[in-house]
Amino acid sequence: MTTTSPAPVATAPSGHERGSPGYRRLGAALWCAGLATFVLVYAAQGLLPALADEFGVSSSTSSLALSATTGMLALAIVPLSAVAESWGRARVMTVALAASAVLGLLAPLAPTFWLLVVLRGLQGVALAALPALAMSHVTREVNPRWLGGAVGMLIAGNTLGGMSGRLIAGLVADLGGWRAGLFVIGLVSMLCTVAFRLLLPPSVAPDPPKVRVRELGGPIRRHLRDPGLLCLFGIGFLLMAAFVTVYNYLGFRLLREPFALAPALVGLIFLGYLAGTWASTTAGRLGDRYGRRTVLWIGEAVALAGAWITLPDWLPSVLVGLVLVTVGFFAGHSVASSFVGRRSSMLPGGSPGLASSLYLFGYYAGSSIGGSVGGVAYDLGGWPGLVGYISVLLLGALGLALALRRIPTPQTAALTATP
Repeated sequence: MTTTSPAPVATAPSGHERGSPGYRRLGAALWCAGLATFVLVYAAQGLLPALADEFGVSSSTSSLALSATTGMLALAIVPLSAVAESWGRARVMTVALAASAVLGLLAPLAPTFWLLVVLRGLQGVALAALPALAMSHVTREVNPRWLGGAVGMLIAGNTLGGMSGRLIAGLVADLGGWRAGLFVIGLVSMLCTVAFRLLLPPSVAPDPPKVRVRELGGPIRRHLRDPGLLCLFGIGFLLMAAFVTVYNYLGFRLLREPFALAPALVGLIFLGYLAGTWASTTAGRLGDRYGRRTVLWIGEAVALAGAWITLPDWLPSVLVGLVLVTVGFFAGHSVASSFVGRRSSMLPGGSPGLASSLYLFGYYAGSSIGGSVGGVAYDLGGWPGLVGYISVLLLGALGLALALRRIPTPQTAALTATP
């Protein structure tokens, strides 16, 4: 008698295991993607004084070179993040990185300030889908047991990109002008794009079904009706507005009397981001231990105290205050961004991916709008006027964080409503 073996049962791929070649290649590829993205977005921040001098514009107007990128990124991030995933994650990320790198190489050729702003805005559109898409890709491709380490690699690339973009552009500009600084940044981004495409392993997870933009209205309204998520979106906007304002205009202050620092030394202030990297991971652990709501308002209070410590015209005080602002911001942002996904997952029909996109919309809108308005405060009132402005922002974020403590979780609210 002959027997036949049962037909094999198809199983979904479990994702890359830590230590496997696919895991290492994916981690390295997404590290390159994060570096390429944020080196482009924030390179202009260290060049704002040079742009103001070159084109004869005010400090607030010069900030449009950064605000155009983050503003267009904010406007495009929700629809593009929702629909681009079904177009093929690897394909979309590659095209977006390549397009933004090409625009980065064209930006130094801009003959006028406003053409530079247009090119920087187009970069924001090209990059809009990447932050959420990269997070979605690593979530789908890595075995859930090892997701934390893979996400950590992605965030490390993001943080390093934001810091190195500012440092490289500033240091090169000190030697060869702002055009040379932006050109080098474009080259770095292009090299990272090539490395990303060569390193990225074939996808093991299928692409999700196609999503139409017109189908997003209902899910968006569902998330915006939740008071807890609204508080978190507002906190992201206010925190980023305060943070980017400090880093946008501190360079102008340090280049002038009584500090009169060399541009290369002023560029080193962006090393303060290293304190933010530590704060992000530490705040996450403290949030798990003591509660996210508590760590959130403490981080905002630390940033507010740091802003006031920067007021004296004494360099050590300015640097200590800058570090405290950075630590407080990254602690608050880290807790708020993780809180968004967790709270959304508790909502009936909630989508952590969509909630994260809405949070990032507020976050980058804060960078664009808040950073530009901060320039007006600096132009009119100097550094004391700027500190007053960001104090209002941080007090608003602190108020939302304290209000969040009184808002029950969706599960608790459902239980309370049950007769």
